Amino acid sequence: MGRLAGKVAFITGAARGQGRAHAVRLADEGADIVAIDLAGPLPGVPYDSPTRADLDETTRLVEQKGRRIIAEKADVRDLEGMRGILDRAVVELGGLDIVVANAGICIPTTWDQSTPAVFRDHMDINVTGVWNTIMISAPHLIERGGGSIILISSYAGKKIQPFMVHYTTSKHAVTGMTRAFAAELGQHSIRVNSVHPGAVNTPMGSGDMQGALQRAAASNPRLAQMGTPFLSQYIAQPEEIAAAVAFLASDDASFITAEHLSIDGGAQYF
Repeated sequence: MGRLAGKVAFITGAARGQGRAHAVRLADEGADIVAIDLAGPLPGVPYDSPTRADLDETTRLVEQKGRRIIAEKADVRDLEGMRGILDRAVVELGGLDIVVANAGICIPTTWDQSTPAVFRDHMDINVTGVWNTIMISAPHLIERGGGSIILISSYAGKKIQPFMVHYTTSKHAVTGMTRAFAAELGQHSIRVNSVHPGAVNTPMGSGDMQGALQRAAASNPRLAQMGTPFLSQYIAQPEEIAAAVAFLASDDASFITAEHLSIDGGAQYF
C-alpha cells in the first residue's frame, strides 16, 4: 500500500506538466484525485495553452494507476464554480485530505513592457486563485480532522525571477500565504507548506516562451544568469517536483508546516 492509501487529493492546473505529475504520483501513492484545469486559452501567455485532451490524458494516467479521478474544466478565478465541483466530488469520493494549489501563469517581460492586464492576470490566477483553492477546500479538511495543503510557489517566491516583476510579486504572495494559513489552520491539524521549483521541463517552455525570455534578458544581460543551478542538471523533471509534493502530503511530513521547500538545484543561492 502507498503512503496515501485511502486519501483524496484536490489538484488545480492538473491537465499537464507539474499538475499532471502531481496527480499521477499521488495516485501511485494510493490517493483518489479531484483534478481541475482551465483546459483552454490562458491570458497572454507565450506558451501553448492546455486543452481538454490534456486533461483527458491525465485522467487516463491516473486510472491506469487503479485510482478514481474526477476531472473537470474549471477556472481558479471562479470561486463558486470551483466550490460546486469540489463539493460534489467530496460527496462522491468520500472526503478530502490533500490540496495541491498548482495552477498558475508566467509571462516574461521587462518592467517597462509590462501592462496592467499582465499584472492583474498574475494576481488573479497565481494569488487569488490559490486563495480560492484554500477557501473552498479547508472546510472539507477540517471536517476530515486534518490534512495537508501544498502551494506551488517558485524559485521566484524566495529570490526573484528576472524580467518578471508581476510573476515574482505573485509567487512571494504565495509564500506569505503559506505562513498565514499554516498559522490559522494548525489548530485543525492542517499543515500548509509551499514548494519552490526552479526551471522545470513542462509545456510552459513551449511556443515562444524561450524567445520571450531571451528578448527580456537582452535588456539587462547581467541578470540573465541569475538562478543557475549548482548541479550539472540544468532543469528539473516534473516528477522530481511531484516527489516533494507526495512527501509533504504524507505522514512522513507530519510535523512540517509553514515550510518552503526548494527543488531548484541550488538556484536560489546563485
